Amino acid sequence: MNGITPLPLSVFTFVVKYNVIAMAKYSKAAQEKVGKKMHEFREGTLKSGSGKKVKSRKQAVAIGLSEAREEGKKVPKKKAK
Repeated sequence: MNGITPLPLSVFTFVVKYNVIAMAKYSKAAQEKVGKKMHEFREGTLKSGSGKKVKSRKQAVAIGLSEAREEGKKVPKKKAK
């Protein structure tokens, strides 16, 4: 067989399984946007829409994702409650 050894089935299924999971759900631009907001949060300069200082890490991530979504970056839709 032309010098290529096929992968054993167990290794192949492992590779396929983890390639599907590792697919990017968020674009690089969206990740950078969240990273910038997290940086502002750590510095203590991140403000919410009402002008108050953000105190929650989750809220900082939500602000970054929301702004990325507004700019048209690849971000999954918000889950309906």
